[in-house]
Amino acid sequence: MCIGAMASTTSLQAKKKVAYLFTYFTGNAPEQEQIHYAISRDGFNYTPLNNGRPVIASDTISIKKGLRDPHILRGEDGYFYMVVTDMRASQGWASNRGLVLMRSKDLVNWSHHTVDFPEKYAGTMFAHATRVWAPQTIYDKDAKKYMVYFSILTDDGTCPYDKVFWAYANKDFSDLEGEPQVLFDYKKPSIDTDIVEDEKGIYHIFFKTEGERKKGIRQYLAKDMHKPSEWQLLPGTFEDTDKAVEGSGVFRRIEGDWVLMYDCYLNGYYQFCTSKDLKSFKRIQDTATKGDFTPRHGTVITITQPELDRIEKAFPNTK
Repeated sequence: MCIGAMASTTSLQAKKKVAYLFTYFTGNAPEQEQIHYAISRDGFNYTPLNNGRPVIASDTISIKKGLRDPHILRGEDGYFYMVVTDMRASQGWASNRGLVLMRSKDLVNWSHHTVDFPEKYAGTMFAHATRVWAPQTIYDKDAKKYMVYFSILTDDGTCPYDKVFWAYANKDFSDLEGEPQVLFDYKKPSIDTDIVEDEKGIYHIFFKTEGERKKGIRQYLAKDMHKPSEWQLLPGTFEDTDKAVEGSGVFRRIEGDWVLMYDCYLNGYYQFCTSKDLKSFKRIQDTATKGDFTPRHGTVITITQPELDRIEKAFPNTK
């Protein structure tokens, strides 16, 4: 084998995904509203890093001194992106006023910037936000920008139920550009939105509806994320359980199938379901939340061997 071919093979091996990184918080007490990491080889069974302790503390990077609902994204530019709800549950479910934007090259060291809605959007409806919940990020290929989306509730009557909005992040992921725009209006409370794109270029927009007798995870199909009038709402809900669920996250496994995971928060486990087409999901496993592994609303990405080695070195398990 020539040197060029060897270098190419080495480069491909370095980019090959070999494991899964789960980012999450662990509960509603102030000391639990911080970011944790866990790793898996199969996407279903996870081992916490850092002996189950946080890997990113909330006290220095958030206004409310609490981090919840972390969403992690592998960017198109070599960065990793994370967006987080800036909130302390002990202050009430309508107590958060913004979010935290984070960016990293190595999954270990993160830049961080808060977006305080009352300050940034003074004089607008967004200054009256009482909930800016569960932000997530997706790359908008047409705009060539990172789009952050989240649900909002206000106390001035302009947004009387949780509705999903979006805004582009600026170039260095330190702020949002302009005023948020409505992503979609389900006409009833909608939270925990998660968007993935399939191999055909169709966006699958998962969200939890709160305003119906049968709460659950619903789904829109979209060819264009910014034309909700053309979206298709699929029938029924997509959790494979009759238990109460929240905090859904969708990711693609290394093997090629899709995983929908969610927190069965009243029953003490995370449930993992798989699908080949993102439309029909089958329960694979209930993973108990106990001991050092007590995840609440989080998300998963696939990682390479060098990335796995780096975070295991930075956040080792020593017991």
